[in-house]
Amino acid sequence: MRGKLVAGNWKSNGDLAANGRLLGQVRAGSVALKGIEAAVCVPYPYLAQAQQGLAGSSVAWGGQDVSQFGAGAYTGAVTAAMLADFGCKYAIVGHSERRSIFGDTDAMVAQKFEAARQAGLRPIFCVGESLQERESGVTEQVVGRQLDAVLAVSGVAAFSLAVIAYEPVWAIGTGKTASPAQAQAVHAFIRGRIATGDKAVAEGVRILYGGSVKAANAKELFAQADIDGGLIGGASLVADEFLAICRSAV
Repeated sequence: MRGKLVAGNWKSNGDLAANGRLLGQVRAGSVALKGIEAAVCVPYPYLAQAQQGLAGSSVAWGGQDVSQFGAGAYTGAVTAAMLADFGCKYAIVGHSERRSIFGDTDAMVAQKFEAARQAGLRPIFCVGESLQERESGVTEQVVGRQLDAVLAVSGVAAFSLAVIAYEPVWAIGTGKTASPAQAQAVHAFIRGRIATGDKAVAEGVRILYGGSVKAANAKELFAQADIDGGLIGGASLVADEFLAICRSAV
Protein backbone atom coordinates (compact mmCIF):
# COMPACT_ATOMS: atom_id res chain seq x y z
CA MET A 1 0.00 0.00 0.00
CA ARG A 2 1.26 3.48 -0.86
CA GLY A 3 2.42 5.58 2.06
CA LYS A 4 1.87 9.32 2.20
CA LEU A 5 4.77 11.73 1.64
CA VAL A 6 4.87 15.46 2.38
CA ALA A 7 7.97 17.16 0.99
CA GLY A 8 8.86 20.80 1.58
CA ASN A 9 10.52 22.81 -1.19
CA TRP A 10 12.25 25.78 0.41
CA LYS A 11 13.14 27.25 -3.01
CA SER A 12 15.71 30.11 -2.74
CA ASN A 13 14.96 30.97 0.86
CA GLY A 14 16.76 30.74 4.17
CA ASP A 15 19.91 31.62 6.05
CA LEU A 16 21.90 29.74 8.63
CA ALA A 17 20.08 31.18 11.64
CA ALA A 18 16.56 30.85 10.24
CA ASN A 19 17.29 27.38 8.87
CA GLY A 20 18.56 26.24 12.25
CA ARG A 21 15.34 27.28 13.94
CA LEU A 22 13.15 25.75 11.21
CA LEU A 23 15.01 22.45 11.12
CA GLY A 24 14.91 22.20 14.90
CA GLN A 25 11.16 22.83 15.01
CA VAL A 26 10.45 20.36 12.19
CA ARG A 27 12.64 17.73 13.85
CA ALA A 28 10.89 18.19 17.19
CA GLY A 29 7.43 18.11 15.61
CA SER A 30 8.20 15.06 13.50
CA VAL A 31 8.31 12.86 16.60
CA ALA A 32 4.52 12.96 16.66
CA LEU A 33 4.14 12.10 12.97
CA LYS A 34 3.07 8.51 12.51
CA GLY A 35 2.21 6.75 9.28
CA ILE A 36 3.63 9.34 6.87
CA GLU A 37 7.02 10.37 5.55
CA ALA A 38 8.23 13.98 5.68
CA ALA A 39 11.13 15.53 3.78
CA VAL A 40 12.62 18.94 3.05
CA CYS A 41 14.43 19.96 -0.13
CA VAL A 42 16.82 22.78 0.68
CA PRO A 43 19.16 25.08 -1.32
CA TYR A 44 22.50 23.46 -2.11
CA PRO A 45 24.58 25.56 0.35
CA TYR A 46 22.44 24.33 3.24
CA LEU A 47 22.59 20.59 2.55
CA ALA A 48 25.23 20.06 5.23
CA GLN A 49 23.10 21.98 7.72
CA ALA A 50 20.04 19.90 6.83
CA GLN A 51 22.06 16.70 7.14
CA GLN A 52 23.34 17.71 10.55
CA GLY A 53 20.00 19.01 11.76
CA LEU A 54 17.89 16.04 10.63
CA ALA A 55 20.26 13.07 10.95
CA GLY A 56 18.71 10.38 13.10
CA SER A 57 15.21 11.84 12.76
CA SER A 58 12.31 10.56 10.65
CA VAL A 59 12.60 13.53 8.27
CA ALA A 60 14.49 13.03 5.01
CA TRP A 61 16.18 15.75 2.98
CA GLY A 62 17.04 16.40 -0.63
CA GLY A 63 18.06 18.83 -3.35
CA GLN A 64 15.83 21.10 -5.40
CA ASP A 65 17.46 20.19 -8.71
CA VAL A 66 20.35 18.09 -9.97
CA SER A 67 22.71 18.22 -12.92
CA GLN A 68 22.11 15.88 -15.81
CA PHE A 69 25.90 15.49 -16.02
CA GLY A 70 28.39 13.62 -13.89
CA ALA A 71 31.67 14.97 -12.57
CA GLY A 72 33.67 17.07 -15.00
CA ALA A 73 33.99 20.50 -16.58
CA TYR A 74 30.46 21.73 -15.81
CA THR A 75 31.02 24.92 -13.83
CA GLY A 76 28.22 25.60 -11.37
CA ALA A 77 26.60 22.19 -11.75
CA VAL A 78 25.82 19.97 -8.76
CA THR A 79 25.93 16.27 -9.54
CA ALA A 80 23.67 13.56 -8.22
CA ALA A 81 26.68 11.93 -6.55
CA MET A 82 27.30 15.15 -4.63
CA LEU A 83 23.73 15.15 -3.33
CA ALA A 84 24.09 11.52 -2.31
CA ASP A 85 27.33 12.43 -0.51
CA PHE A 86 25.29 14.71 1.76
CA GLY A 87 22.84 11.94 2.60
CA CYS A 88 20.06 13.20 0.34
CA LYS A 89 17.23 10.79 -0.32
CA TYR A 90 15.38 12.95 -2.85
CA ALA A 91 16.07 15.33 -5.72
CA ILE A 92 13.40 17.46 -7.34
CA VAL A 93 13.55 17.43 -11.13
CA GLY A 94 11.40 19.27 -13.64
CA HIS A 95 9.92 21.90 -11.35
CA SER A 96 8.00 24.45 -13.41
CA GLU A 97 10.33 27.24 -12.26
CA ARG A 98 13.28 25.30 -13.64
CA ARG A 99 11.38 24.73 -16.87
CA SER A 100 10.11 28.30 -17.37
CA ILE A 101 12.94 30.41 -15.88
CA PHE A 102 16.03 28.30 -16.50
CA GLY A 103 14.97 26.60 -19.71
CA ASP A 104 14.89 22.97 -18.63
CA THR A 105 13.35 21.03 -21.52
CA ASP A 106 11.51 17.73 -21.28
CA ALA A 107 14.65 16.03 -22.58
CA MET A 108 16.86 17.70 -19.96
CA VAL A 109 14.45 16.77 -17.19
CA ALA A 110 14.48 13.17 -18.34
CA GLN A 111 18.29 13.17 -18.19
CA LYS A 112 18.23 14.68 -14.70
CA PHE A 113 15.72 12.05 -13.57
CA GLU A 114 18.00 9.30 -14.82
CA ALA A 115 21.12 10.88 -13.29
CA ALA A 116 19.41 11.07 -9.91
CA ARG A 117 18.20 7.49 -10.16
CA GLN A 118 21.62 6.16 -11.14
CA ALA A 119 23.10 7.79 -8.02
CA GLY A 120 20.58 6.06 -5.77
CA LEU A 121 18.43 9.15 -5.23
CA ARG A 122 14.65 9.13 -5.54
CA PRO A 123 13.59 11.74 -8.08
CA ILE A 124 10.56 13.89 -7.27
CA PHE A 125 9.49 14.41 -10.87
CA CYS A 126 7.29 17.47 -11.41
CA VAL A 127 4.67 17.78 -14.14
CA GLY A 128 1.98 20.36 -14.73
CA GLU A 129 0.26 22.72 -17.14
CA SER A 130 0.05 26.49 -17.45
CA LEU A 131 -3.19 28.43 -17.07
CA GLN A 132 -3.41 28.86 -20.84
CA GLU A 133 -2.97 25.13 -21.34
CA ARG A 134 -5.59 24.37 -18.70
CA GLU A 135 -8.07 26.75 -20.31
CA SER A 136 -7.30 25.30 -23.74
CA GLY A 137 -8.21 21.83 -22.53
CA VAL A 138 -4.79 20.30 -23.18
CA THR A 139 -3.77 19.44 -19.59
CA GLU A 140 -3.58 15.72 -20.29
CA GLN A 141 -1.58 16.22 -23.49
CA VAL A 142 0.96 18.40 -21.65
CA VAL A 143 1.30 16.14 -18.63
CA GLY A 144 1.38 13.06 -20.85
CA ARG A 145 4.20 14.54 -22.94
CA GLN A 146 6.21 15.33 -19.81
CA LEU A 147 5.73 11.79 -18.49
CA ASP A 148 6.54 10.17 -21.81
CA ALA A 149 9.91 11.98 -22.00
CA VAL A 150 11.04 10.28 -18.78
CA LEU A 151 9.48 6.94 -19.66
CA ALA A 152 11.40 6.93 -22.94
CA VAL A 153 14.74 7.37 -21.16
CA SER A 154 14.31 5.48 -17.88
CA GLY A 155 11.44 3.05 -18.52
CA VAL A 156 8.35 2.46 -16.45
CA ALA A 157 10.13 0.33 -13.82
CA ALA A 158 12.13 3.41 -12.76
CA PHE A 159 8.97 4.83 -11.21
CA SER A 160 8.95 2.10 -8.58
CA LEU A 161 11.64 4.14 -6.79
CA ALA A 162 10.51 7.62 -7.80
CA VAL A 163 7.83 10.13 -6.87
CA ILE A 164 5.66 12.17 -9.23
CA ALA A 165 4.42 15.64 -8.26
CA TYR A 166 1.54 17.21 -10.15
CA GLU A 167 1.90 20.97 -9.84
CA PRO A 168 -0.42 23.05 -12.02
CA VAL A 169 1.71 26.07 -12.89
CA TRP A 170 -1.24 28.41 -12.40
CA ALA A 171 -1.52 27.34 -8.75
CA ILE A 172 2.13 27.68 -7.69
CA GLY A 173 2.64 30.64 -5.38
CA THR A 174 -0.54 32.31 -6.63
CA GLY A 175 -2.87 31.45 -3.77
CA LYS A 176 -5.01 29.54 -6.29
CA THR A 177 -5.41 25.85 -5.73
CA ALA A 178 -6.83 23.19 -8.00
CA SER A 179 -10.05 21.86 -6.51
CA PRO A 180 -9.75 18.37 -5.03
CA ALA A 181 -11.76 17.07 -8.00
CA GLN A 182 -9.50 18.82 -10.54
CA ALA A 183 -6.37 17.54 -8.85
CA GLN A 184 -7.72 14.02 -8.50
CA ALA A 185 -8.63 13.89 -12.18
CA VAL A 186 -5.06 14.65 -13.24
CA HIS A 187 -3.59 12.29 -10.65
CA ALA A 188 -5.85 9.51 -11.95
CA PHE A 189 -4.70 10.29 -15.50
CA ILE A 190 -1.05 10.10 -14.43
CA ARG A 191 -1.56 6.77 -12.68
CA GLY A 192 -3.40 5.47 -15.71
CA ARG A 193 -0.58 6.56 -18.02
CA ILE A 194 1.96 4.67 -15.90
CA ALA A 195 -0.39 1.67 -15.77
CA THR A 196 -0.26 1.28 -19.54
CA GLY A 197 3.35 0.21 -19.00
CA ASP A 198 3.06 -1.61 -15.68
CA LYS A 199 -0.02 -1.80 -13.47
CA ALA A 200 1.93 -2.79 -10.36
CA VAL A 201 4.30 0.16 -10.70
CA ALA A 202 1.35 2.48 -11.25
CA GLU A 203 -0.38 1.24 -8.14
CA GLY A 204 2.73 1.73 -6.02
CA VAL A 205 4.04 5.09 -7.27
CA ARG A 206 3.33 8.05 -5.00
CA ILE A 207 1.80 11.05 -6.77
CA LEU A 208 1.95 14.29 -4.80
CA TYR A 209 -0.05 17.46 -5.34
CA GLY A 210 1.65 20.84 -5.22
CA GLY A 211 0.26 24.31 -5.69
CA SER A 212 -0.62 26.63 -2.79
CA VAL A 213 -1.19 23.74 -0.39
CA LYS A 214 -1.96 24.96 3.13
CA ALA A 215 -3.10 23.36 6.36
CA ALA A 216 -6.58 24.67 5.58
CA ASN A 217 -6.95 22.72 2.32
CA ALA A 218 -4.51 19.83 2.73
CA LYS A 219 -6.83 17.30 4.35
CA GLU A 220 -9.44 17.47 1.60
CA LEU A 221 -6.78 17.23 -1.10
CA PHE A 222 -4.99 14.33 0.55
CA ALA A 223 -8.26 12.44 0.97
CA GLN A 224 -8.54 11.92 -2.78
CA ALA A 225 -7.92 8.38 -3.99
CA ASP A 226 -4.85 9.12 -6.10
CA ILE A 227 -3.27 11.97 -4.10
CA ASP A 228 -0.50 10.56 -1.94
CA GLY A 229 0.69 13.72 -0.20
CA GLY A 230 2.08 17.08 -1.22
CA LEU A 231 5.07 19.02 -2.50
CA ILE A 232 4.85 22.15 -0.37
CA GLY A 233 6.37 25.51 -1.25
CA GLY A 234 5.90 28.61 0.88
CA ALA A 235 4.10 26.81 3.69
CA SER A 236 7.17 24.60 4.26
CA LEU A 237 9.04 27.66 5.56
CA VAL A 238 6.74 27.88 8.60
CA ALA A 239 7.24 24.88 10.89
CA ASP A 240 3.76 24.90 12.45
CA GLU A 241 2.09 25.13 9.03
CA PHE A 242 4.29 22.46 7.49
CA LEU A 243 3.75 20.09 10.39
CA ALA A 244 0.00 20.71 10.26
CA ILE A 245 0.03 19.76 6.57
CA CYS A 246 1.97 16.63 7.44
CA ARG A 247 -0.61 15.70 10.05
CA SER A 248 -3.33 16.16 7.43
CA ALA A 249 -1.83 13.27 5.48
CA VAL A 250 -2.30 10.78 8.30
